[in-house]
Order: sequence, then structure tokens, then C-alpha cells
Amino acid sequence: MTLFMIYLGIGTAAAVRVGHAAGRDDRAGVKRANLAAMLLGMVIATTLTLTLITVRFEIVELFLGRATRDSEATISLAAKLLMVGATLFMTDAAQCIAAGGLRGLKDTRVPLLFSAIAWWLIGFSLSYWLSLKIGLGAVGIWIGLSTGDTIYAAILVLRFRHLASRPL
Repeated sequence: MTLFMIYLGIGTAAAVRVGHAAGRDDRAGVKRANLAAMLLGMVIATTLTLTLITVRFEIVELFLGRATRDSEATISLAAKLLMVGATLFMTDAAQCIAAGGLRGLKDTRVPLLFSAIAWWLIGFSLSYWLSLKIGLGAVGIWIGLSTGDTIYAAILVLRFRHLASRPL
């Protein structure tokens, strides 16, 4: 959650910069502001993803230790979940920054509808199906949530590109 705040901050800055450019009727400035925010977010997200993948076992052991007899199974599952959860860094960055850019363009209702479709209709349903029907358990939940977040990010980026290409 703490790392998500980085993307939230970049998304908020994107909203301000995009809003100022839109207020000036500067379509190139709108695209440039969002592109700069996206690039910054993707660099940070890539760095965090690679770091998390690399040190996932150390992170788990830091919190859980190895004191109990079943610690190996718990550490293995938690490290596997961190591996799946690491995919959320990239999509969280993209969706947070794209949502910020859309707020700068005064577009808030459609992204809300997109979130309901991507997270609840697709992500939640897929999580249920993968975890309980297919039997993947906790990993299935995280795969479903990651899929919903990825779909949401893609739709928001496409929406921003569409709106930024229209007359302001």
C-alpha cells in the first residue's frame, strides 16, 4: 500500500499538469504531461517489480521468520504470492497515472464505470473462478485481481489517448 502512494502522487501531479495544459488549449502539452508522468511511473514500477522479485524470500522471512516447523510452506506460499503481486506494480502505476490524466481532462464518471467492469465484473469473477473452481487458492485470487487491474489500466490509457486526441 505504501508503494502505491508513489503512483498516486505521480497521478495527482499528472492531473494538475494535464489540467493546466487543457486549460491553455495545449493538446501537445496534455500529451506531454501525461507521457512524462507515465514514463516516470513505469521506471519506478519496473525498479520496484524487479526488486520485489529478487528479494521476495528475504521480505517474507523478515516478517515471518523461520521459528515454526511449518515455516517453509508458509514462506514458499508467501513468496509465490509476492511474485504474482509484483505484477500489480506496473498496472497500478499505469492505471493510477492514466486516471490522474483523465481527471485533468475532467473525465471522472467513465473511469468509475470502467473500474466496476474491470475490477468487479472481470477481476472478482475471475478470482472466484480461479481460486475456488479451478483450485488455485490464494494464487488464483491474486491472478484474478491482477487481470482486472491490467484490464482497467489498459482501458484508462486508451481512454486518455482518445480524449487527448480530440479538440479540448
